[in-house]
Amino acid sequence: MSHTPSPPTQGHGDLPRVQGHDDFEIEPIEGLPEEPPKGEQILWQGRPDWWALSIESLSLKWVAGYFALLAIWRFTSVVDLLPMGQAIGSAVPFLLLGIVVCGLLMLVAYVQARATMYTVTDARVVMRIGAALTVTLNLPYTQVSNAMLDLRKRGTGTIALETMGETRLSYLVCWPHVRPWHIKRTQPALRCIPEAEKVAALLAEAAEARIAVPKVARVLPQTAVAAE
Repeated sequence: MSHTPSPPTQGHGDLPRVQGHDDFEIEPIEGLPEEPPKGEQILWQGRPDWWALSIESLSLKWVAGYFALLAIWRFTSVVDLLPMGQAIGSAVPFLLLGIVVCGLLMLVAYVQARATMYTVTDARVVMRIGAALTVTLNLPYTQVSNAMLDLRKRGTGTIALETMGETRLSYLVCWPHVRPWHIKRTQPALRCIPEAEKVAALLAEAAEARIAVPKVARVLPQTAVAAE
């Protein structure tokens, strides 16, 4: 899914913004720091799937496999030297450590998912992200040059947004809500969302409709020059 609009004339409100978030401030609408402007409609809101987030952004399967290999290596290295029961027992600590580490990764993914709220309106994408450091990204469609969908088997997927202009986003601040390994030019992303294909189609339709709206700028009259 992609669209490449020509850069329109921008006002200050059309620029991507990163806002801090007051933990004690009550959001008028969950995920939004303020009420949407009059006429703007919310089309979709959602959070990442925490299980998919743990696998894709925290590499849960790779970590589990690593500790499983350590346990197998330990068992095979001593099975000829120790009785079977002791050989198995020597591998158990690696399995227990792997369970603890994987449990912590799943906890981090769950907390990240619960702290996140993605909002798609007919004018922009708003991302309230971060568990320890909460920030809000405001991304108008007029400043998004491309949107890419990475769809997974379970129906979850990631929609990465390529921004225009000179705005630079911090990869570390936005992680894991970014397109992986695009560090130099960070691409904010709706990570591991359910029904990703449906949301991508909704976003593409709204963006195309927004870009098609003509921009009307007020032109001040020029001062008449008197003839000599």
